[in-house]
Amino acid sequence: MVLVAGELRPVERSVLEALDLEVCFRDPGLAVFGLRHGLYPIGDRILEIVSPREPGTAAGRYLERAGDGGYMVIVQTDELETHRKRLVAEGIRIVHEASRPGIRGLHLHPADVGGAIVSIDRADPPDSWAWAGDDWRYHAASGVVSDIVGVEITGADPEDLARRWSRALGVPNAGRAIALDDAEIRFGPGPVPEGRLSGLDLVAVDPARRGEVLALGGVEMRLV
Repeated sequence: MVLVAGELRPVERSVLEALDLEVCFRDPGLAVFGLRHGLYPIGDRILEIVSPREPGTAAGRYLERAGDGGYMVIVQTDELETHRKRLVAEGIRIVHEASRPGIRGLHLHPADVGGAIVSIDRADPPDSWAWAGDDWRYHAASGVVSDIVGVEITGADPEDLARRWSRALGVPNAGRAIALDDAEIRFGPGPVPEGRLSGLDLVAVDPARRGEVLALGGVEMRLV
């Protein structure tokens, strides 16, 4: 999951302190996109925060519309080429293809999906994640949260968002929810008309903290 922030340092600090996370990687290659960022493992998931370092970036335009908050949802597949063919057939635009040794990803046009930029990625081997470097598992040492198991997308028309995400992911929706293999995407009403990634469900290490809601980086992070 990726958040976007106007200023990286204060948002990163608040997230790391509240969730007991560590920085595992900063990719200097993101400078070509006018971004600075950090990646932070939660179990075998990766949370990322990006921030524009110069004007005119897509992230900067997103901030101008809606402020700090959710930005991207990245899902993993073993069948990237199958998804590519399906997306073309569905008329869903691929706006960027990212790759490096061991991983590739397809970024979908946010206007075709709504709520966030969706990226469908394939890693080889599947338990690696080259976007986060080679040593990210060492930094997955939080004493507060152990997994990301839910995403909430909110907007003016939750039912339409659910249908569009279902088409984009190739997974059927059940009303306002899409069940993935090991997580759920939910859709609800919200103030940003085109939709926004507004919430994450995180597994609490301490069961006594279940039910807490932390407002971090413009996103409600619920401990479950």
